[in-house]
Amino acid sequence: MLMSQTCVSRVADIPFYFVMLKIIYFYEPIETWRDLNGHNLLQLTYSDPHRWNFAFQHNVQLSRLNLQSKTTNKDIQMFERSLQNNRYCFVEMAHDKGLLSSPEYGVMCQWYEYIETNVDIGLDLIVYLRSLPDIVHTRMQRRNRPEERTVKLDYLIDLHEYYEKWLMEKFFNLPCSLLVIDVNKDLSDNQLVDIYKTYENRILGKIPVL
Repeated sequence: MLMSQTCVSRVADIPFYFVMLKIIYFYEPIETWRDLNGHNLLQLTYSDPHRWNFAFQHNVQLSRLNLQSKTTNKDIQMFERSLQNNRYCFVEMAHDKGLLSSPEYGVMCQWYEYIETNVDIGLDLIVYLRSLPDIVHTRMQRRNRPEERTVKLDYLIDLHEYYEKWLMEKFFNLPCSLLVIDVNKDLSDNQLVDIYKTYENRILGKIPVL
C-alpha cells in the first residue's frame, strides 16, 4: 500500500494512529539520501540538479526498492511514497525539464521495468493527499529542512501537475485503486486523526475503493 502525498502534511502524526491498527508505516528514506558515504545527495541535487539528478534518481529508486521488498509480519504495509510514484512523477518531470538526458531517462525506465517484472512491488491502494502547490510551499517552509530552503514555488507547481497527470488524469495506467483526500486545510492533531478514521475501512481494505 502506498501513501502518496504532495501536501507535506504532518505525516509524522499519521503512523502513531496506524500502529494501533497493526500497520507498518515506512517513512521517506531521507537519511539514506542525506548520507551516501558521507555525501548529502539530496543537498547536491537541489543545489545543482543538472549535475546530480541522475545519481539521485538511482539512489532514490534503490532506497525505495529496499523498502518495498522488505518482508514483514504485518498484514498491511504503508509507504510515504513508492517506486511507482518516483517513476511516473519525479523521473518524468526530470526528463521533461532537461534534468535527465534521453539516455539517462532510458536507463531509469529500463531499470524500473526490470524491477517491476522481477520483484513484487505491487500496490493495493494509493492514498493521494491532495493540496495546492502554494499550501505545500508554505508547509515546506514551516518544516524547514535545510535542503528544501531553496525549493521554489514554481518547482512545486510543476510537480503538482505531474501528480495530477498520473493520478487524476490517469495519463499512465494506475497500478491499483485510488483514494483521494483533500488536505488543503491546516488541522489539529485530533482533526487529522478524525480524517483518517473516516477513511479507515477503505484504507484497511474492508470497504472497496472504486
